[in-house]
Amino acid sequence: MKSEDSFARYSRQIFIEEIGLEGQRKIMNSKVLVIGAGGLGSPVIQYLAAAGVGTLGVADFDEVELHNLNRQIIHNENSVGKSKVKSAEQFVKTLNHQVNFIGIESKIGEANAEEIISQFDVVIDGSDNFKTRYLVNDVCVKLGKPLVYGSILGFSGQVAIFNYQRSKNLRDLFPEPPIDVDLPDCDSLGVLGALPGIVGSMMANLTLKLITHLPLNINQITLIDTLDWRFQTVDF
Repeated sequence: MKSEDSFARYSRQIFIEEIGLEGQRKIMNSKVLVIGAGGLGSPVIQYLAAAGVGTLGVADFDEVELHNLNRQIIHNENSVGKSKVKSAEQFVKTLNHQVNFIGIESKIGEANAEEIISQFDVVIDGSDNFKTRYLVNDVCVKLGKPLVYGSILGFSGQVAIFNYQRSKNLRDLFPEPPIDVDLPDCDSLGVLGALPGIVGSMMANLTLKLITHLPLNINQITLIDTLDWRFQTVDF
């Protein structure tokens, strides 16, 4: 794509005084890893690809199922039964062929987490279990990688940035993971389809602000209640 076409594509970002050409270059030179191509990962992947993130890694080991489609909006009926990573790649390439997509069809675990995460500038955690969340957090702390965190359930969500410029991390907020047995999750209690779109969009927004070095509120978690439409920030 010619440079003038790139300007036209990203002009509405470039026209923002706080972004400009320099900020767009930072976005296009960035390397972002999204862990999970599900409810949260879908809007994150969508908006980061649209914004022109240069290298977008997506890690997921699951396949698309019919019940995913109420909220995982990068997938469609033709994706059912296919790898979520392959489906995500097809979406990204259709939206923005300039993005270097790196698909990782593996479960993030102790054996591979450090090697995978070390290749990226920013990590976004859209996983759905505490074991992965704490592992990703600990590896990001070890490697000095900023982590954009989000979670969802029912009508509620949370968003935070961890380990950014020596800021606090997940264990400073919740020192130990809860026991997984009998914990509520989306499989048992459900999630309203639009909620991941709200929370994931907020995660993508924070990521773009982080990449372009815009001001960020650190050591703070945002609590989102879309049933009563309340948004609260808590310092930690």
